[in-house]
Amino acid sequence: MTTTAPGRQSPERLTTPGKGDGTTPRPVPRWRRRLRPYLLSVPALAIVIGILYPFFLGAYYAFLNYTANTPNPVFVGLRNFREVLGDADLWHSVRVTLEYALAATAIETVLGIGVALLLNRSSSVGRISEKVLILPLMIAPVIAATMWKLMFNPSFGVLNHILGLGHTFDWLSEKNALYSAVLVDVWIYTPFVAILVLAGIRSLPKEPFEASEVDGAGWFYMFRRLMLPMMWPYILVAVIFRLMDCLKIFDTIYVLTAGGPGNTTTTLQVNAYEDSIIHFNYSRGSTYMFLLWIIVFITARFLVSVLGKAQRRAAGAEDS
Repeated sequence: MTTTAPGRQSPERLTTPGKGDGTTPRPVPRWRRRLRPYLLSVPALAIVIGILYPFFLGAYYAFLNYTANTPNPVFVGLRNFREVLGDADLWHSVRVTLEYALAATAIETVLGIGVALLLNRSSSVGRISEKVLILPLMIAPVIAATMWKLMFNPSFGVLNHILGLGHTFDWLSEKNALYSAVLVDVWIYTPFVAILVLAGIRSLPKEPFEASEVDGAGWFYMFRRLMLPMMWPYILVAVIFRLMDCLKIFDTIYVLTAGGPGNTTTTLQVNAYEDSIIHFNYSRGSTYMFLLWIIVFITARFLVSVLGKAQRRAAGAEDS
């Protein structure tokens, strides 16, 4: 004779209220209990299929000669990869993409940490600033880039007027375009890093800091020896998100410069767009995107491994 814990029913005797007055229970059929987990997983499965199907279709196109002039493409193997890897435009776009991603991520991380520390030390001003800080995140990147493009205009842009640069300084010239795009990205996404790091700071245990303060430790010492080691996981999460997003940047750069002047701001995403949408060479554009996926995948795996090590070190710092 089997027994069950008080207040629980045996799985074989689960019941549901009757359809009448709700007082007569009826047993749940076994097939419904077995089918329920599969039904609950259907939305997740649909999302996975919706993500993987376009990815594998694009990867398949990279091995065809699919263009607007070839409605019946054939398999060409690695020919697209050989052509793209031997093209100087690819390596230029890789360099531009890496410069943009590394510069934007580094500046946003440093500024985000600084803003988070300031907000953490403030009281009423900090609470008000937190609300204002998220305003750039509420603006679509395309709208933000359009707004900044108007401000960058050397003839009637407000930046040259405020900074006293006259009408001669061109923010989107061949020399300055990439740095101006980084500036726009920093304006939009620094609040994201600051909010993430601020949440991490406020979740840190207070006991180590109180003990160090009793021992007479200064603020910089506590930041360098206590706060920073425990903050590394949160900082790395912000770096992972921003670096991955910057590697596949398209909207901000295309609205600002459309990859120009010349090809000074042509990233991998812009190259893929021009080949696929403008020149109707779908296989070559898919090849660019597949190579970008490889770069993002390798970078993400490396950063996630670093994040795991940082989490273990932070746990050790908290225990000590």
